[in-house]
Amino acid sequence: MRAPRSSPAERSPVDACTAAADDAAGADRRGLLGRRSFLYAGGAAAALAAGFPLVQTFGARDEARPWRPGPYGPLRPDPEGRLDLPEGFSYRVISRTGTTMSDGLRVPARPDGMACFTLPDGSLALLRNHENPAHVGLLGPWTDGVAPESYSQEGMGGVTRVVLDPATLEVRSTNLVLGGTTLNCAGGPSPWGWLSCEEDYDARHGLVFACDPTAARIAAPQPIRGYGRFRHEAACVDPRTSIAYLTEDREDSCLYRFVPHDPARPFDGELQALAIRGRPRARTGTGLRAGERLEIAWVPVRDPDPGDDVLRHLAQQDGAASFVRGEGMAFDPQRGAVVFAASAGGPDANGQLFRVEPEGDGGELLLLAQSEGSADFDMPDNLVVAPNGVVFFCEDGRDRNYVRAIGTDGRVFDFARNTLSRSELAGVCFSPDGRAMFVSLQTDGLTLAITGPFAHA
Repeated sequence: MRAPRSSPAERSPVDACTAAADDAAGADRRGLLGRRSFLYAGGAAAALAAGFPLVQTFGARDEARPWRPGPYGPLRPDPEGRLDLPEGFSYRVISRTGTTMSDGLRVPARPDGMACFTLPDGSLALLRNHENPAHVGLLGPWTDGVAPESYSQEGMGGVTRVVLDPATLEVRSTNLVLGGTTLNCAGGPSPWGWLSCEEDYDARHGLVFACDPTAARIAAPQPIRGYGRFRHEAACVDPRTSIAYLTEDREDSCLYRFVPHDPARPFDGELQALAIRGRPRARTGTGLRAGERLEIAWVPVRDPDPGDDVLRHLAQQDGAASFVRGEGMAFDPQRGAVVFAASAGGPDANGQLFRVEPEGDGGELLLLAQSEGSADFDMPDNLVVAPNGVVFFCEDGRDRNYVRAIGTDGRVFDFARNTLSRSELAGVCFSPDGRAMFVSLQTDGLTLAITGPFAHA
C-alpha cells in the first residue's frame, strides 16, 4: 500500500516552508509572480512554517498521461509510493531534508542539480545544489549561526556533499560545501569539480561557483566572474578545450559559452552568446521542426557583468538568438556536443531539447525533440547524457512529473514517475561508472539512488 500524502497539519515546519517556497517558485517560473512577489512569498513561507495555515494557492493538475514505451518496459507501481520504475530497477533513499549531517549542520531543503565524482580513496561524492531563496532560515543549513565561510549572511541555498560507498551506495558522510548563495538551481560537472549556478540576480548574486568534491567541510566560495552575472541555470564543460557552456532561465534567454584564452587557465577568457547564421536575433521557441539543423556563430559579450540584469539584451542587440527558458544542460562526450533544454519552448510551450554541435567559431544547432503537448513531455529541466548515449531528463511540469529519456533512435520514453507528490524531479545524474542514477524529489526533500539494467537501452 502506498504511503498517504501528509496533510498540511501533519507537515513539519521545514516541510511546510518548503512547500510554500515551491509554490512561489513555480508561480514565478510561469509568470504568475514577479521577482519581488517571489521573495515576499519566501518570507511568507517562514510565517507559514511558524504555525499559520498552509494554503496551496497554485494547485497543479493531476491528470493521467499516456505511457510512452521504451526499452526498459512499463513502469511498475512502487509499494512505498515514491517513485515508479521499470521491472528490474530499484532505489534507496540516501538523503532527507532537515536531517543532521556529519558536520552538525542541517540538510537544506529543495535539492536540485547534482553530479557524482570519484574521490581519491574510491568513494563516490554526490555534490548537490539547494534551490532556496534568501532569508528563509528554515530552508537553509544553519543550526547555530552562519558559518564565516558563507558567501553571504542572507543566502539559504548552497551545495551539500553526500559521500557513498561505491559498492553498496551506503552513506559514509555528509557535509556542506558551499553556503550563503541563493537559488542554486542546476550547474554541472567540470574537470575542476562541481559548478553551482545561482538562478538569481541582485547586487551580489547571479554567479557560478566552483566546488571541490573533496571538501569535507564548508569551504570559502570560489565565484567564477568570467562566466557572467545573470540568472544562471546549468553549465557543462568540454574537457578537451575547457570551454564552458551556460544556460539562462529567462523567457528570452541566451545560450552562452566561455572560451578560455588558454585551456590551462580555464577562467581567463571571453564570454560569447550563440547566434543563428543569417537570422540575427532569432527566436527559437516557435517555427522549428524536430530534426531541423541551423548553422550557428558565436557573438562576443561586451561585458560579463554590465551592472544590471541586461546581459541577454546586450547580446541580442549584437545578433544573439533567444531561447524560452534555457534549463538543464549536459556534455555528450561521444559526440563532443552539448545537449540542453528550453523548458517552455515549442508550439505548446511544453519544452524543447536541443543539441549544439560546436566546430571552431561555428557549428550547428539541432532541435532534438519538442513537445506538442504535455502527453509528449512537460517542461524538461535537469538532464544528463548516460554512458550509452541516452539522454535522461527531469520534468518540472504541471502534472505529476516523470524522468523521461530520448533514446539513440530519437524516440522519447518514460523511465520513472513521481507518485509521492507533484514535486518536480531534479538533479538526474549517473555515477562515473554508469551503474547508479541519482535523482531528487525536490519539494519532498528526498534524494534517491537508483540501480538496475541501464545498459540494456
